[in-house]
Amino acid sequence: MEFKVNNIEETTNIAFKLGQLLNPSDIVCLTGDLGTGKTHITKGIAKGLNINDIITSPTFNIVNEYDSGRLKLNHFDVYRVNDPDEIYAIGFDDYIFSEAVSVIEWANYIEEILPREYLHIHISKDFTKDEDYRIITLKGYGSKYDYIKELKI
Repeated sequence: MEFKVNNIEETTNIAFKLGQLLNPSDIVCLTGDLGTGKTHITKGIAKGLNINDIITSPTFNIVNEYDSGRLKLNHFDVYRVNDPDEIYAIGFDDYIFSEAVSVIEWANYIEEILPREYLHIHISKDFTKDEDYRIITLKGYGSKYDYIKELKI
């Protein structure tokens, strides 16, 4: 499934609608170059989960937890993870195999330790159109994520 967006508001809106569909223990893996909008996707997902906290990227903490919404949200940023053992040391399995929704920015950095089933969102820029133009691609790995077909924008 692919969406073309022209600004941050459209990006956040797609993520908001996705957040409304997410289920307990869903794992959302975000990939894309620096500055493509991964944290904006996370902010939109949080809003869709009825989380009104200020969402910030946990670049130095690795994970931020938000539990004020319909479902708890574990927000990972693994950009600075050099070794999968680092992420295991914080209890990664306990986080992602919980009832919370887990969003993992820079998931491609820990590909070898991701579970077999997850929702992958890739964001790319198309500079030939406009600086804010993005292509957002969603792909579910596992039948658990078939519900993304219900995402209407």
